[in-house]
Amino acid sequence: MITNRILRLFTVNKLNLKNAERFYSQKNILHLHDRGMFQDIFPASHEHEIKKLLNNSPQCVYAGFDPTADSLHVGNLLVLMNLLHWQRSGHQVIVLLGGATGQIGDPSDRTTERTEINNMIINDNINSIRNNIENIFNNHKLNFWQNNNNNQKLKQPIVVNNIDWYKNINIIDFIRNVGKKFRLGTMIGRSSVQTRLNSDNGMSFTEFSYQIFQAYDWLHLYNKYNCRFQIGGGDQMGNIVSGHDLISKTTGNNVYGLTLPLITSEGGKKFGKSLGNAIWLSSNKSSSFSLYQFFMRTKDSDVDNYLKLFTFLKLDEIKSIINKQNLEPEKRYAQRKLAEQVTLLVHGEEGLAAAEKATAILYDNSLESLSKISADELVTVFEGASIYDLPIEPGMTAYDLAMRIKCFKNDKEAQRILAAGGYYINHSKIINPSEVLTPGIHILKNNTTLVRVGKKNYHVIRWLV
Repeated sequence: MITNRILRLFTVNKLNLKNAERFYSQKNILHLHDRGMFQDIFPASHEHEIKKLLNNSPQCVYAGFDPTADSLHVGNLLVLMNLLHWQRSGHQVIVLLGGATGQIGDPSDRTTERTEINNMIINDNINSIRNNIENIFNNHKLNFWQNNNNNQKLKQPIVVNNIDWYKNINIIDFIRNVGKKFRLGTMIGRSSVQTRLNSDNGMSFTEFSYQIFQAYDWLHLYNKYNCRFQIGGGDQMGNIVSGHDLISKTTGNNVYGLTLPLITSEGGKKFGKSLGNAIWLSSNKSSSFSLYQFFMRTKDSDVDNYLKLFTFLKLDEIKSIINKQNLEPEKRYAQRKLAEQVTLLVHGEEGLAAAEKATAILYDNSLESLSKISADELVTVFEGASIYDLPIEPGMTAYDLAMRIKCFKNDKEAQRILAAGGYYINHSKIINPSEVLTPGIHILKNNTTLVRVGKKNYHVIRWLV
């Protein structure tokens, strides 16, 4: 729930409505509370100062991403959306890639220590994540900003890697000059630390020191770019407060943190790679179709909120979409709009077109549709399908094919499933397993065949010609 202090921060003088509208659309990023984008702010006692800064001049904001995988995932998407809103409002965005902090490991919201990653993999991950982020910012500029009536030119995001400043820091100087600014009692009191200290696995000094490094990152960005704002997930509040305290003690000036709500799956689990439920933002790890289908499966109770969080559609347009959805919920109009917008942002026009084509194939049982895509695309559409490369042999029957790709454990199981009508080739039920495979019917013009056994067991054959 959005806090009352954020609501107060957004309140404007009704006598100055014209300026209020200008600030709403261009500078005062706090209008995003209407979309449920912010969970909390820090420090809460500086409401007037935050509002004045945002209204009077462009500000600088950053968010950090540690390279613990070779792609960001849908759980990171809300932070990127928030950064894009800052950019649209005329502010300078900084993306920090944790080449150094990724070697330490953020203990926030974890019960065990992260697996150590070697430097070569970290560098590869950084390059991949950088590509994720640059693609999304470019897709936004091409597909969402060019139609904006505002002639304002977007400021390009600044991408930095914190290894660039840590590699030149002497450890003694760092502990003496930075470490002395932190009080041990305060550090131990952080909820992320307490959770780990009370667990069976405990906590290493390496992870315990993470909050110092994230705090110093912010100090470095403040000194170099006058970066006064940091955003992060709700689990980052402790690290954000550490950064605020370090900067205020070092410079005597205030900085501000804003946290975003964590997006969870059904059952309340945080989306992330460690839970095995991640949808990746890189097309090499999750196809545009997978991302599209992820949002198509959004529950009706969540779709209004997701449209506000993950699209740039105006609130009155979202209201109209939801009203239309409520009239015919079975058509999933709102989910389709959500999936289109997110896929276009993450994968661009080509990715969206591929996702829509794959979706049509999933629900269209025609040979023509199956003939239009490749074997690899079939594997993507029919998730979990096995793929085989086979030569075309004269006289091969439907039964021969089933046994060649091991659809059945033995002849007895084959006879049982065939008798029950559970064997399909290219969406057609096989009544006579002795029929010979025929081009155009069993072997499609793209030299593929889709076999299904039961309801969900798919096999894709690539014929060698």
